[in-house]
Amino acid sequence: MIETISRINSAVNGFIWGVPAMIALMGVGIYLSIRLKFMQVTKFAYIMKTTVGRIFKKRNVADGALSPFQAATTALAATVGTGNIAGVAGAISIGGPGSVFWMWISAILGMCTKFTEVTLAVYFRKKNKNGELVGGPMYYISNGLPKKWIFLAYAFATFGVLTVFGTGNATQVNTITAAINVALEGYGIVKSGGSQTINLIIGIIVTILVGLVLLGGIKRIGTVTEKLVPFMALLYVVLALGVVFLNINRVPEVFGSIIYGAFNPRAVTGGVIGSFFLSMKKGVSRGIFSNEAGLGTGPIAHASADTGKPVKQGFFGVFEVFADTIVICTLTALVILCSGVNIPFGSPAGAELTISGFIKSYGHGVSVFTAVAMCSFAFSTIIGWGLYGARCIEFLFSEKVIKPFMVVYSLMAIVGATMDLGLLWDISDTFNGLMAIPNLIALFLLANVAIKLKNEYFEGEGKEK
Repeated sequence: MIETISRINSAVNGFIWGVPAMIALMGVGIYLSIRLKFMQVTKFAYIMKTTVGRIFKKRNVADGALSPFQAATTALAATVGTGNIAGVAGAISIGGPGSVFWMWISAILGMCTKFTEVTLAVYFRKKNKNGELVGGPMYYISNGLPKKWIFLAYAFATFGVLTVFGTGNATQVNTITAAINVALEGYGIVKSGGSQTINLIIGIIVTILVGLVLLGGIKRIGTVTEKLVPFMALLYVVLALGVVFLNINRVPEVFGSIIYGAFNPRAVTGGVIGSFFLSMKKGVSRGIFSNEAGLGTGPIAHASADTGKPVKQGFFGVFEVFADTIVICTLTALVILCSGVNIPFGSPAGAELTISGFIKSYGHGVSVFTAVAMCSFAFSTIIGWGLYGARCIEFLFSEKVIKPFMVVYSLMAIVGATMDLGLLWDISDTFNGLMAIPNLIALFLLANVAIKLKNEYFEGEGKEK
């Protein structure tokens, strides 16, 4: 039975994340970039000034809402996760250094995709019976498109609920236990393979912490993410920059291998990886998996922002993709490539490859800091996806099911800490891809709304003087 499910899922996954997905995700990104006049490039300085410049501004926020920055950090909490560490390592090992170049391309196009998602989410959101602002693909589909398209909203929400338990929780907790075990084994506190009890304890602790945050409501989620996300990002950036500076003489060579390898992977990987398409596919798919542009998840958090300006919140979507992929994913790639760690080209690799890059540069003592960084990344992802799942199941049923969902979702951490998650990860990855289909259709159909709002903004408040 399990083998049959695995084969079916493998076939569906290969299609979802294969050529059709690349064409759809990149195609929508190109279409929106053209229609928005490549604002991610021409308006980049203004967007950064409008977003980064507002980060430290304190403001009162209405009940049932988040500040614009809290909404952005909640979305980043779910976005900046193990995909930035394990995903980049996997892309490089299978697609070669050139995959990083295609990751950049997908991010540049994804900035307009995410801008459109977030803008539409804020524009078409509503207040639920608890007085909370709710939105996302299911709401801009149901409120922005004719009734004949309502099935897309229910499809997105259903796939969202099915995805969160694996992608958002169990696999993330598995990463937390792996990171802690590496650190404990490095100091001889536990023996290799002898950490089952510790894993159970970790699972229980994470369950309690996740429950305390999520059951505290939208306000507590925003309060936690606005403190955790900057901390974990800064810690990781500092550690990664240290590796780059310690190996500064290799930086020109590394960037050369990224650019040259994007079009000639065979020459850079010693002939192990010879497919130009494989390099592009891995870079694009891992980039999208990391920044989630086109998947429709981030807009769910942004819809909770206490703002009356959809376009201004949309700018945070651009910032989010830039911070996630152009900054953090690039630094992960540099840690791997600059450190000189042995890369098993042609074979799957994950977080262990990135950790090896840190250890080779700093020594085994750094395992404590990498464990803290990875635990922060994973925990923040669990919190962000908890909100996504709650909004999806609320759309399908009602506000009454939110707390029971939160309890079940929190308990999933114990499963993630103590069980083999191979098949669960694969199935979650498939549902993750399925979420993108109704969202991309909606973005294409509602593009004119986002374009109109963007033009009106730059003709008024955003007009350059």
